[in-house]
Amino acid sequence: MKKLRIAAALAAAALAATACGGGSGDGAQTLTIWHYEDPEGGIGKAWTEAIAEFRKTHPDVTVEFEEKSFEQMQKTAPMVLNSDGAPDVMEYNKGNATTGLLARQGLLTDLTGEVTKRGWDKLLAPSLQTTAKYDAKGVMGGDKWYGVPNYAEYVMVYYNKDLFEKHDVKVPTTLEEFTAGLDTFTKAGVTPIAMAGNEYPGQHLFYEFVLNRAQRSWVDDYQRYTGKVDFNGPELAGAAQTFADWVSKGYLAKDSAGIKAEAMGTAWMAGKYPVVISGTWWYERFTSEVKNFAWGTFLFPGNRLHPGSAGNHWVVPTRSDSKDLAQEFIALTMSRRIQNRIANEGAVAVAADPGAVTNPKYKDLATTYQRLVAQDGLAFYPDWPVPGYYDTLLAGTQTLLNRSKSPQQFLGDMRKPYEDNLADIGG
Repeated sequence: MKKLRIAAALAAAALAATACGGGSGDGAQTLTIWHYEDPEGGIGKAWTEAIAEFRKTHPDVTVEFEEKSFEQMQKTAPMVLNSDGAPDVMEYNKGNATTGLLARQGLLTDLTGEVTKRGWDKLLAPSLQTTAKYDAKGVMGGDKWYGVPNYAEYVMVYYNKDLFEKHDVKVPTTLEEFTAGLDTFTKAGVTPIAMAGNEYPGQHLFYEFVLNRAQRSWVDDYQRYTGKVDFNGPELAGAAQTFADWVSKGYLAKDSAGIKAEAMGTAWMAGKYPVVISGTWWYERFTSEVKNFAWGTFLFPGNRLHPGSAGNHWVVPTRSDSKDLAQEFIALTMSRRIQNRIANEGAVAVAADPGAVTNPKYKDLATTYQRLVAQDGLAFYPDWPVPGYYDTLLAGTQTLLNRSKSPQQFLGDMRKPYEDNLADIGG
């Protein structure tokens, strides 16, 4: 029987989660679900619907939902999953440093047989499968499924059409055109890019610069250890220098190093900045909350590869007491109805019916995603290769933003944990 777990209310769903676990002695099962999606966001709304449907179809099951934060899961998952407090199914970040690490530590259930039996592998494009499958060393792209994604994501440029028109800046198609537009804004006394150096956006921008110079083979070498990575090569060294140059040119606000992602997003929504470079996870919120100006998006100019992948995925902890129920719940979130709900709420679904997407803006989002998948344009995220690399890159990009270290010093700080991890896994 599952021990008592504290249940949190399902926000914005009017679905009260019970506080009693499966240990009541009545033989009932409990399914405990953890995720960190905004309950008002597209994915959160779709998963709330899935939880409600699961309750209806499993009246004898006590469903307990706990909302976590991304940072909370990032820092505590290895400890929690190795305890009696592990949930039955949870959303978790993909990549070597997160899902790969937990798989290598034996904390996650091998879902390969279930994926094949339920046909989930047929719903996911090969490039999306990479981040769901790991080898014995915990490196993605392996032969065993430890995660199942049901949405996708990518990083792009959101721009304020009104400010672009006011300053006569055109939508760029090359990096040179982009920087020329940024120069136009700075000469007019406008800081062009909203930035958050105290969370993920700083390292995402750095990786855009890397991918501007990189080929797919380099991405595989860096992310999957298929070849040696030169930290003084044009991809990383050039990106670090470009990042420092953009800071010195005033493209990013001087206080960016201390800003969180939420403050970055709200500042852009308030019309204070022409540009914000971030992921599709903002798309639905911008659609619903931006009322005072027209806006649009474009992929980072000049890049064939972009930060992005299948979204964070469902994993089933090894210590789950209800693995069968966990897999049934995952299946529900992969169903066409829930997939269509994800797409119609402004998120990127992996198996929706394109004809079922009714909002024109959301159709554009889905179309861009399909184009990226078709050209193998999703290149993952820079912190994935190494456990703890998120914090390394967070601190490193902050030093570039506040000019406390040179690009060469930043790369030195980045190189050591990468090479240490490579040695640790026998690479």
